[in-house]
Amino acid sequence: MATFPTATLHRWADIPVEELKAGLGRRLITGERMMIAHVYLDKGSVVPWHSHDNEQLTYLLKGALRFFLGSQDAPQEVVVHEGEVLVIPSNLPHKAVAEEDTLDVDIFCPPRTDWLDGSDAYIRES
Repeated sequence: MATFPTATLHRWADIPVEELKAGLGRRLITGERMMIAHVYLDKGSVVPWHSHDNEQLTYLLKGALRFFLGSQDAPQEVVVHEGEVLVIPSNLPHKAVAEEDTLDVDIFCPPRTDWLDGSDAYIRES
């Protein structure tokens, strides 16, 4: 008889919000090879410049985020609105500013180890 892995059900409401700094919090669910996060940003909140090896999908459930992508000297600007998805490739430098109160779903492959072990100081800075 075949043996199968076990599925796990999560409820966002059961996961406490991790407050990273004023106006920015998140909830995380991690599988073996993927991670999904709810990211809560108050209008004006900034996710500073950073890059990572993880591929990222950013799907907005509410609000709008202005992304700055690529070179800090001459970045490409993209505003992502409710219902839209931005695909951010591995190692692309980026920054985000909340244009409105925002709920964003981020999906990473592989999971962000810096988010899991707390070494993500870039996002916690004021």
